[in-house]
Amino acid sequence: MFKWIKKIFFPLRIQKKQSTPDELIPEGGTKKILNQDIQHIRTEMKKVLGRSADYKEGEWQIGEKKGFFLYLDSMTDSKEIKDVITKTLSDSSAKQFQVRDKEDLKNFCREFFTASTYQMVSYEHELVWQILNGSIVLVLEGIEEAIAIDLKTSESRSIAEPTTQTVVRGPKDGFVESIMVNVSLIRRRIKNPHLKFESFHIGKDTRTTVYVAYIDNIVNLGIRDEVIKRIKDIKASAIFESGNIEEYIADKSFTPFPLAYNTERPDLVAWHLLEGKVAIILDGSPFVLTVPVTIVDFFESSEDYYESFMIGSFVRLIRYLSFLVALIMPSFYLAITSYHHELIPTKLLLGIIAQREGVPFPAVVEVILMEITLEILREAGVRMPRAVGQTVSIVGALVIGQSAVEAGIVSSIMVIIVAVTAIANFVSPVYSFASASRVLRFIMILLSASFGLYGVLIGLIALVAHLSSLRSFGVPYLAPVAPFVWEDQNDVFIRFPIWGMKKRPRYLDTQAPIKQSDAKSPTPPPEGDPS
Repeated sequence: MFKWIKKIFFPLRIQKKQSTPDELIPEGGTKKILNQDIQHIRTEMKKVLGRSADYKEGEWQIGEKKGFFLYLDSMTDSKEIKDVITKTLSDSSAKQFQVRDKEDLKNFCREFFTASTYQMVSYEHELVWQILNGSIVLVLEGIEEAIAIDLKTSESRSIAEPTTQTVVRGPKDGFVESIMVNVSLIRRRIKNPHLKFESFHIGKDTRTTVYVAYIDNIVNLGIRDEVIKRIKDIKASAIFESGNIEEYIADKSFTPFPLAYNTERPDLVAWHLLEGKVAIILDGSPFVLTVPVTIVDFFESSEDYYESFMIGSFVRLIRYLSFLVALIMPSFYLAITSYHHELIPTKLLLGIIAQREGVPFPAVVEVILMEITLEILREAGVRMPRAVGQTVSIVGALVIGQSAVEAGIVSSIMVIIVAVTAIANFVSPVYSFASASRVLRFIMILLSASFGLYGVLIGLIALVAHLSSLRSFGVPYLAPVAPFVWEDQNDVFIRFPIWGMKKRPRYLDTQAPIKQSDAKSPTPPPEGDPS
């Protein structure tokens, strides 16, 4: 295990081979140079793309040379195509420009496409690649190279407030499905030339664009190279969401806890990058992954750093308490009412007994019945149309809870227990982490029903042992608590003032451990000195 951790934390010598159009070459096939016969090229392209309704062709000419252009109407901006082609043809005709060979074609591009992003294409598979990526391809007879002009459509969802991680005070912009928009949201916050984005294409059928972002003079090189290696090793048919990537690159699959941090908030991703972490951005997904992650990260919110450090620390402690409540409150109630009556004050015990007098089910059945009902209502509220979703979840909970008590199916205190548990579960800033406690809660209920408080204790010991075994790209999941790192305790259970957090997390072993060496606490001017 130590050798593996050493391999993670020290630079790995990995050849950085980017994803290329060569992956479109059929298995066992070879590269085919563009034929000088443009009719042959047109026929080959029709075999590959011709049956698609959005595949378009057009004629064009430069001087005496005839040619055609190809593009996908769904991937390109039709207005830009019209402007580029029409303007180029009119300008070249006016100047009587002639193209005789590849060098003339390059000169033509330098003169007429200076305002556009273009690329010279020499192979048939590169031609297909450029068309699929939103370029218009211009082909001329007798020339063994084509021109690919990037005119992909810029349509995307407008930037809006994140729906899963809302804050009262802080930026209101969130990631969208466009990868370039997401990159710009990060760039606006980190104007650093060392911020790098490496591009990959994943998925045999989808060819989904993935960016790996990091700050190259801060990030641990071993972690960065391991992230890139795992992404390159993904052999999938399709990748549609960052959750798909998370399953492929996680250190361990059989755990309910997320081993990568997912967020819609650009400010959180910027903060993680500055700490020395690596971000994974997927085209088509508004959720960005950051790795490595520890359990402490899931109790932090960006708003903790926008409010006073005392308020931020208080709210963070509330989150830790809420996690424990959501995890063990139903099982704890079940254990003391079934096995340990002596722990309950007499008056409260008499009240509980009186409430449960007409309930026909054992306490464990009562708890499981209410928990399952709550999960059904939660899923119904999420999946139903927004206009009725909230109404169904809130009204359903009130009506069903009240009716169940009146019908004598469950006791009043059980409704209170389940309601408090549900509210505590919603306190978690990250939905995927909150889902883990939902699953574990049922295991804790069964243990408490079997062994009482001993079962709860066994469950907690097993949980801590499981968390201790988890790693996220070689970093212990419980760091910096286990192993205990004294220098990193300024942002775990409580948050120190911003000016007091001068170092990056030690467990990340970054190239630049000092984050802000000159930061000082604010002090009032000396008495009698108004300046």
